[in-house]
Amino acid sequence: MSDSKDLLRAPFELAYNYKRSSGPVMSEFFEALGQQKILGTKSRAGKVFSPAAEFDPETHESLKEMVEVGPGGSVESFSWIEAPQNHHLIKDPFAFALIKLDGADSSMLHMIADCNEADLSIGTRVTAAWSETSDKRITDIKFFTLEK
Repeated sequence: MSDSKDLLRAPFELAYNYKRSSGPVMSEFFEALGQQKILGTKSRAGKVFSPAAEFDPETHESLKEMVEVGPGGSVESFSWIEAPQNHHLIKDPFAFALIKLDGADSSMLHMIADCNEADLSIGTRVTAAWSETSDKRITDIKFFTLEK
C-alpha cells in the first residue's frame, strides 16, 4: 500500500440532477402547500396518510381521495440539533421530528424551531409556520412551532 501522500485526490460532490413528474396525487399535495393547506390521502379503510401517499402501504391500492389535515399535530419522536450545520435550513438549534398531524394516521418528518429542547416531549402540540413565499414544495412549511 502506498503512502497517502502518493494518492491523487479531487473534490467530488455526489448529486442527483434530474427532474421528475410529481404525478397527480403529489401534484395536488404540493399545489395545496402553495395555498397553505396540508393534504393527505384517505384509504378505503379510512386511514389518512400525510404527506399524501399514492398507494395504501397495506393493501397496495391506489389512493385518490384527498382530505385536509393539520395544520396542528403532535410530536411522535424528535432529534434535537444543538449545532446546525451549513446545509441545514435553520441556523439556530432546532429539532427534526415525526409529527402526526390532526386528522392523519401517519407521521410527517419536518423541523420544529423557535423553541428549546426542554420544551419538547412526545405528545407536544405543534403547528405549521408557513414560509413567506410559495414554491409549492415541502419547504412552503418553513417549520413547525409550539402551539400557543
